[in-house]
Order: sequence, then C-alpha cells, then structure tokens
Amino acid sequence: MFGRLVLLLLQIVVCWFIGPEIFKKLPQLGQLSIFVQGVVLAILTWLVGIIGAIVLKDVAQPSGSTLTAALIGALIGAGLTLIPDVTKAIGSVVKGIPLLAYPLVGAVLGYAIKR
Repeated sequence: MFGRLVLLLLQIVVCWFIGPEIFKKLPQLGQLSIFVQGVVLAILTWLVGIIGAIVLKDVAQPSGSTLTAALIGALIGAGLTLIPDVTKAIGSVVKGIPLLAYPLVGAVLGYAIKR
C-alpha cells in the first residue's frame, strides 16, 4: 500500500516537471495539443510505473492494458478541457488549476484504477 502511494506521488511529480520539457520539443497543434500532451503524460506515467516496479517493494509491474487505461484516462481528461462548462465548474471549486492538470490526473487515475 505504501509503495503504491509513493508511486502515485512520484508519477505526479515526474509528469508535472518533465512533461512540459517534452512538450517544448513537440509541434504545436492548436487545441489538439492537449491531446498530444495527454498521450505523452500517459506514456510517462506508465514508464514511471515500470521503473517504480523495479525500485519499490510491493508494486506490481504494469502491463500493456495499464498503458491503455492511462491513455484513455488522459484523453478523457484532455477532452474535458474543451468543454467550457466543465473547466468553469472545476475552476470555481479549485482556483487556478492549469490545463495540464486535467490529462495528468486522468492518466494517473487510469493507471491507478487498472492496477
């Protein structure tokens, strides 16, 4: 249980800081860029899960279906950014939430639900 919590926090931190560095190298696609960012965050989440399974105790190795779940979660989170009512409602509860948080939370939740 503790290993999975550490892995979850590690995934969030690594994606939050390394993700934008990767995005700088990718072409800008306008509104579709958020979906590309979601795919990158899902892959990065899965890779951190593989490394975490090697390093941490009691953490199982993620499978290909875990990557699929992370991708689906990230794309759902990215899709939510295109609905103004959703971003406005979430923004009224949590002030100043960046758009990057939506696909990141989706990728990490997709990974965690599949595990």
